Amino acid sequence: MCLVLLGWKAHPDYRLIVAANRDEFYTRPTESLRRWDEVPGLLAGRDLGAAGEVPGTWLGVAEPAHRFATVTNVRGPSEARPDARSRGALLLDFLRGDAGPEKFVRGVAAAPDDYNGFNIVVSDLETLWWHSNRSAQAPRELAPGCHGISNGALVGSLEPDGREIRTGTTTPAWPKVRGGVHGLARVIATDPADTAGYLAVLADRTRADSNELPQTGLSRYGERATSSRFVTHPLHGTRCSTVLLVREDGHFEMTERTFARFGRRKGTVSQTGTLELP
Repeated sequence: MCLVLLGWKAHPDYRLIVAANRDEFYTRPTESLRRWDEVPGLLAGRDLGAAGEVPGTWLGVAEPAHRFATVTNVRGPSEARPDARSRGALLLDFLRGDAGPEKFVRGVAAAPDDYNGFNIVVSDLETLWWHSNRSAQAPRELAPGCHGISNGALVGSLEPDGREIRTGTTTPAWPKVRGGVHGLARVIATDPADTAGYLAVLADRTRADSNELPQTGLSRYGERATSSRFVTHPLHGTRCSTVLLVREDGHFEMTERTFARFGRRKGTVSQTGTLELP
């Protein structure tokens, strides 16, 4: 994923609301959202990856075990190692395992060089934890409210007054995260069940102003082309948008909309189920 917006206990009727865009090369093989026959209880998209890689995922839930996980890469083209373990397989470790979120992320944090750069968010739907192996910050439990991550090693959280997005560092959240979190919060406040509203937040193609672009190792053109919430770079762009709504009674709905090159819509699938909430 390259943009993940999270509403954690942000509405009395919903335990978790997620709106996320996965950006990837158009040539990377992917299977859409489905239940995996070989991993009972897992509902997720499937990243077939490059030749020789173990299939993984970028966002998924395990039912009825009330587990959720998602990951983004931390952009750093000069640091990428082909021998690093798959970040998608890291998610499966949590979704198929029984370690609590805090124990899991602290264990991963003890071996930061096993993977290329990532942000990971994991939850047992009692607590929600974030960790990045490229951040100086320790793994952190996220408080109830609205949060967002992208491809920088930080998480942006909406202040209780609903005005500022804070990261806990001197580095500001990226424009796509700031705009996305505010958009997520507006939909939650207006109609938390509005899947179309969350998809509209994810569909925004407005690029950041030049003076707000991060410096992650891409060219200036590359930084600007990937600065929007929905990316339409010629070789790399938003492949799918996903909305997950988990109600306080455990019922959930997950919707995935897939896209071809330049944002051409391919299809939409939805799955429902029940999680045993703690």
